[in-house]
Amino acid sequence: MPPPPTASPKRAARPAIGWSTSWTAARAAKVPEITAVLWLIKVLTTGMGEAASDWLGETSLVLGGLVGVGSLVAALWWQLRAREYSAVRYWTAVSAVAVFGTMTADITHVVTGLSYAVTTAAWAVVVAVLFTAWWKVEGTLSIHDVDSTRRELFYWATVLATFALGTAAGDLTGLALGWGFLPSGLLFGAAMLVPLVAWRLGLSPVVAFWSAYVLTRPFGASFADWLGKPAHVGGGVGLGDGLVTVVALVAIAALVGLLAVTRADVQRSSARPAAERADRVPAGEGAA
Repeated sequence: MPPPPTASPKRAARPAIGWSTSWTAARAAKVPEITAVLWLIKVLTTGMGEAASDWLGETSLVLGGLVGVGSLVAALWWQLRAREYSAVRYWTAVSAVAVFGTMTADITHVVTGLSYAVTTAAWAVVVAVLFTAWWKVEGTLSIHDVDSTRRELFYWATVLATFALGTAAGDLTGLALGWGFLPSGLLFGAAMLVPLVAWRLGLSPVVAFWSAYVLTRPFGASFADWLGKPAHVGGGVGLGDGLVTVVALVAIAALVGLLAVTRADVQRSSARPAAERADRVPAGEGAA
């Protein structure tokens, strides 16, 4: 685009960086393409969020609260004000949501005194309500259509709720039902295969994606708890939540760094003109 008449001929106009001027203005998709690396990093962030939340809570409740809320606000502000997808921004936001979502689920259980069965059901209702509202307002739940500020806000609210739901579900099976963390992790891992097979058999890719996405949380969190917690707590290995957090963060940073260089996870549809991206794709049509 040529610079405006008043601009210096030596300096081309630069697009403004910040919040979209309209909540519904079409732009490039702000979430990654669905790849094997996406699932790997997602599982790592779920485990990291579980371990980090527990570690911070055991170290200092005040510190944990400050880190949880502060990192969430800073990471989402950085992500939402961007005009295009960035692996570093996006996965920083997911990591912050992972920690905060775990804290939210744990606080709900501890403060209210409600059982894990009740909190799991409650968070499932929250997730269902968010999906319903998102669909009613936008007409699509596809991550390929997260291309406006309003859609992105729906996306992040839903992601946060799925983290809280997964935390509660993992604690329900691993602790309340007495299954142990390793069996719980294996159970949720097997459950993740169901939407994959169903998708191959014709299930809507949007439904399949979000079903698997929700299940990654208790899957990763169960394995993180198994590695970090002592044997008398869910049959853990006892490596410590701090060590699990650090190892997961290093692995996440390495994979995100690789994506930032290769840009292999940038949605190809993001290169389409804005006018073309404005066309809305109904949920269930096209890839998730």
